[in-house]
Amino acid sequence: MDRWQAEPLPLWDESFFDNAPATAPVRPPVATAPAPAPASPAPHASGWTARVGVFDLETTGVDVTTDRIVTAHVGVLDADGTVIESRSWMADPGVDIPAGATAVHGITTERARAEGRPAAEVTAEIVAALRGLFAAGIPVVAYNAPYDFSLLKHEALRHGVEPIAAPAPVIDPLVLDKAHDRYRKGKRTLEVVAAHYAVTLTGAHDAAADAIAAGRVAQALAARFALTQPLEELHTQQIGWARTQAESLTEYFVRIGRIDPADPVDGSWPIR
Repeated sequence: MDRWQAEPLPLWDESFFDNAPATAPVRPPVATAPAPAPASPAPHASGWTARVGVFDLETTGVDVTTDRIVTAHVGVLDADGTVIESRSWMADPGVDIPAGATAVHGITTERARAEGRPAAEVTAEIVAALRGLFAAGIPVVAYNAPYDFSLLKHEALRHGVEPIAAPAPVIDPLVLDKAHDRYRKGKRTLEVVAAHYAVTLTGAHDAAADAIAAGRVAQALAARFALTQPLEELHTQQIGWARTQAESLTEYFVRIGRIDPADPVDGSWPIR
């Protein structure tokens, strides 16, 4: 999930450097799993890109400790970026969905209450689906992974579900893009990065559309930058890259007076 407001700052991406809010026109999503046409399949690459899991949440807000799941998607792509497994959920979060969140993902409180399933059931099923992928050795792609995995962890604890404490292996296209194309100007939202790598994203801020596009971006990054190292190595490298990126962002925020040096950006990855 991309941020839909500037504060608080539990996570980060390049939209922090822009004055314009990183929001998108409302495109009401559906609760079932749409399968966006693979109009822009990822270039072929070897190794882990042959089969990748994809994961995304749309939520009530940006605070991973208190906000709730509204919609979610877990799926699997093959080497061409074609969807071969797909499951989507809509939850009744049990709280009102703020207008700002609805403006991003299109789900109102009324719709979630009418069409959503109990949040505890949805959370348990999402956790089980992800555990299944990890157990099979399939990497899970999540754009800005600490947001989705951290919020899922707190949601699981809230509902008495055993959380995924250390998700692995995870592929985060945001971290990879910033590490391998460090000096490119502009935002690093999923929409912008997908366009940069010629990946079609239809229906941004729909959990399925975002998850599938992120998976194809990961495959495109692997092909562009020859990311064929073993998954364990790539996962560990991302931990270091995310930490370095957070340190750089902290220096920038301190320089412009946005944060206090004693309150640095958290660079923990892939979960906080």
